[in-house]
Amino acid sequence: MTTRILPAVGDPDTARALAALIGQLPDAAPLRAVPDSGSLLDTLAALSHASVADLPEVVLVHEAIGPLPALEVVREVALRFPAVGVVLVTADPTAGLYAAAMESGARGLVGVPLSYDELQARVAAAGQWAQGVRRHLGGEEPAPTGAGGRVVTVSGAKGGVGATLLATQLALAARRGGPADRTVLLLDLDLLCGDVGSYFDVQFRRSVADLAGISDITPQVLAEAVYPHETGVSLLIAPAEGERGEEVTDPAARQLLTAVRSRYDLVVVDCGSQMNPATAVAVETADTALLVTTPDVISVRAVNRMVRMWDRLQIRKAENTLTVVNRLGRTSHIQPQLISRITGTRVAREVVPANFRELQEAQDAGRIQDLDHRGPVRRAMWDLAAEIGLAEAAEARSNRRRGKG
Repeated sequence: MTTRILPAVGDPDTARALAALIGQLPDAAPLRAVPDSGSLLDTLAALSHASVADLPEVVLVHEAIGPLPALEVVREVALRFPAVGVVLVTADPTAGLYAAAMESGARGLVGVPLSYDELQARVAAAGQWAQGVRRHLGGEEPAPTGAGGRVVTVSGAKGGVGATLLATQLALAARRGGPADRTVLLLDLDLLCGDVGSYFDVQFRRSVADLAGISDITPQVLAEAVYPHETGVSLLIAPAEGERGEEVTDPAARQLLTAVRSRYDLVVVDCGSQMNPATAVAVETADTALLVTTPDVISVRAVNRMVRMWDRLQIRKAENTLTVVNRLGRTSHIQPQLISRITGTRVAREVVPANFRELQEAQDAGRIQDLDHRGPVRRAMWDLAAEIGLAEAAEARSNRRRGKG
């Protein structure tokens, strides 16, 4: 994906330094810099006249741009051109300024003196966000295959609602129910107590944390950290020592997600139920974000808390989140329609029934891939994969096996 970058910098020295760094970024297409806020807004207005697609994905706003204050410029660009990711360039990257910039609509903050790694991470994140907004505005579904793969996150509203189980089944459904050459990665970002490895009975010396300190995640480096499972799904597991999860910082997570997106057609991310910098980045940049709940008051309240927090931190809007209802029983008093009204999220058409007995043997054996394909839980989760475009619907899969299509 080529990212068009428009620098808005009044200071000539900073403009030259910024131009030199932008020229080194991979897949970057720098546009001619503008010297002040008026020129910036006029340029964006002219570019947007024909189509949103003509706008740059990223605008870099220097704090001394003038004549408007930088935060006011950020707010104006975010309001008038919502499909543009704005990054503020500042010599004072404090927590207070970061909060104010996010409140104004910025997608990131870059400190001066400029760092290549920091600039690359912020530009990549803002560019991916802008692309996602444009797909949403155009009513397009993200393509599940091809260069620049699709990222789907699965988060639990609270612990124990079944997020990891759903993540495993979506990855398996995508691998078995899609094109034969599709590459699928299951990434465990539940860094404190991730269970993806246990679900597949995998003990591997490498984990997500081993990639956190690497400045250039080459295909070879990535391959050494990934476990190629017999199912055809590649696994990148959480560290066995939960405290190592702290090594996966915001910049490290952005770099990791950029690397895996470029190498796999589909990346399914298990985010667990606890927010950390890595899961915040994953949910923010995901093409599809799922939030799993059970149909009870405590879990639905947890959904509400989660989506409100995502909104406050400008990670994701409630309306861009898909809630999945797990363990729905005949006696459940809270129905999917009510959950949608309470939380402001969309609720998946496919609901997953309560049937623990179906799961117990495969879970205990670490053979989650062996769930009975006739079981209602497995069938519902694979039908959900079809609903969100990760796999063929059950009827199409059946016809293909019988040679009818």
